[in-house]
Amino acid sequence: MARPHIVTLTTDFGLVDHFAGALRGVLLDVFPEVRIVDITHAIQAYDVLDGALAISESYKYFPGGSVHMVVVDPGVGSERRPILATVGEHYFVAPDNGVLSLVYAQAESVLVREITSSHYFRQPVSSTFHGRDVFAPVAANLAKGVDPAKFGEEITDYVRFAAPKPKTAADGSLRGIVLKIDRYGNLITNIRASDAPQLLGNDPPPFRIVIGKTEITEIYSHYAQAAPGEAFAVVGSMGFLEISVNRGAAAKQLGIVKGAEVAVRMGGAAAAGS
Repeated sequence: MARPHIVTLTTDFGLVDHFAGALRGVLLDVFPEVRIVDITHAIQAYDVLDGALAISESYKYFPGGSVHMVVVDPGVGSERRPILATVGEHYFVAPDNGVLSLVYAQAESVLVREITSSHYFRQPVSSTFHGRDVFAPVAANLAKGVDPAKFGEEITDYVRFAAPKPKTAADGSLRGIVLKIDRYGNLITNIRASDAPQLLGNDPPPFRIVIGKTEITEIYSHYAQAAPGEAFAVVGSMGFLEISVNRGAAAKQLGIVKGAEVAVRMGGAAAAGS
């Protein structure tokens, strides 16, 4: 597999401290020709699911052979393993805490290795900054062309989890949750278009999407179809049903937080909580 010498970075480090800069420095020190792409450093702190969503929705747009470093690592310094995953034509360097679960779920082929070849690590290895001392030098060497087999043996008991899925309740409503709130305040649910196909037909039946104290009765194909300040539903670029407010933040306007329940009710079903 040809390597394009790309390393992407997905972390919860933010941009206030030196952490993201240190990663870039180690990558360049090991492999000066590396092309570094920051996917995001704004993953919610310690939020493995948020990291899993970000990398699963972005890696596929990079050329095959890219190396993706994902550091959302609340267990740093513990017995959790550093891993190198080969997924299709892409490589991933990450802690073995499930942060690659949604990547695994999309893949036809997955091979995971525990990273044990410590001579590739930056010494001494800090117990609190494996991103700098373990993952960055491994990623740089991968981008440089080192064979993945040189970093450790294959494992099959790597950590993975299933993303929360919507369920049909006893009253016939489809119940999901808010998976993520993006920077615009859009409420991204775990309900995919395929979970409620009747909403997206040419002549959808009456419906209500109930979230908190709000009932949404309009679904649009894009944001600008709504009036300014109007709350509505839309299928976003990730393929999930979103609750949005045109030119506003739905999370703030509707008073909704991540993890809130969302109910899709077809026809004249009673409102949530009634």
